[in-house]
Amino acid sequence: MDITDLKKKYSDTSIKEKKEALEQRMQNAHGNGENMSQLSMDLGYYSQLDSYIDSLKKNIQRYEEAKQILSEEGSELKELANIELKEAEENIKKLDLEIKKLQIEREFTDEDDSRDVILEIRAGAGGEEASLFAGNLFDMYKSYSLNNGWDVQIIDSNVSETGGYKEVIAQIKGKNVYKRLKYESGVHRVQRVPITESSGRIHTSTASVAIMPEARDIDVVINSEDIRIDVMRASGAGGQCVNRTDSAVRITHFPTGIVVSCQETKHQAQNKEKAMANLRSRLYEKKKREEDEKRSNMRSSQIGSAMRAEKIRTYNFPQNRITDHRIKQSWHNIESVMSGNLEQLIEDVKEGIQLQALENEK
Repeated sequence: MDITDLKKKYSDTSIKEKKEALEQRMQNAHGNGENMSQLSMDLGYYSQLDSYIDSLKKNIQRYEEAKQILSEEGSELKELANIELKEAEENIKKLDLEIKKLQIEREFTDEDDSRDVILEIRAGAGGEEASLFAGNLFDMYKSYSLNNGWDVQIIDSNVSETGGYKEVIAQIKGKNVYKRLKYESGVHRVQRVPITESSGRIHTSTASVAIMPEARDIDVVINSEDIRIDVMRASGAGGQCVNRTDSAVRITHFPTGIVVSCQETKHQAQNKEKAMANLRSRLYEKKKREEDEKRSNMRSSQIGSAMRAEKIRTYNFPQNRITDHRIKQSWHNIESVMSGNLEQLIEDVKEGIQLQALENEK
């Protein structure tokens, strides 16, 4: 740890000045017609950063005072100074890391972070085992969502013979849903012995996950002449209680060829509303992807590709191991994660992807 470099790094007073300027603006915000939400977010960031920097500076002072005592011959305070030195050093390292995390979080804020999402999970390679895994993933995200106080509603589903999902599409509503789930998109792979396998052989199956920010009417313009809306009777396991009326809705978007459907409620109007929400989000995601590809910014490219990677994660049940291939990190609590305890994994993945993007930009 180089104290001289750290002192130089945090000698700048601009953070404190920005915080004080924002406090002044906040006092006069109502009269000036400022954006209170943005002002509050900015003030929160600079206040926290300033607090961390002040604490770090105080610990640097403690560190230097302890060093001074240890350099004096015959001092009776050397034992106490050693304890003080170690504590200050630990605090400095911890605060420096917290400052870095806070700055990274700020730098990678996405305009869609506060949005609700459309979650799509589709079974891939592996037959019935893949559909069972798709069902497991949906249960995992549903449990995680409920733990966070979010609302989950299925828009459309195709249940397999063994009770899994060939496909399931759901709407998740709550605070900062997209911010928490946006790095979950990609192909998830499972390695385990299927319940249908009598010989005990390990199978590998896949399922794809897509997380799309829910679009508003103003984000995407859908012209009535560009779509066809078909109504029909609901079918399959998901629609047994609603198939006496033409309640299921299918919408085709001609310019893109995107087709969405919903048959999850008894009411045609509700199914149409959910299907339209799904279509808007697909079109918004397509628009965002095209914009990302046009940008020359390395960071946008890195983050965008990480969010749309192919095989992103492997769930190895025999070894009780989950590995995220983007950040090359593993966790050994597979049952807990599959039960919805995703918080630490999601946080580690977010930090890993963001740090990689920063490193590649240097």
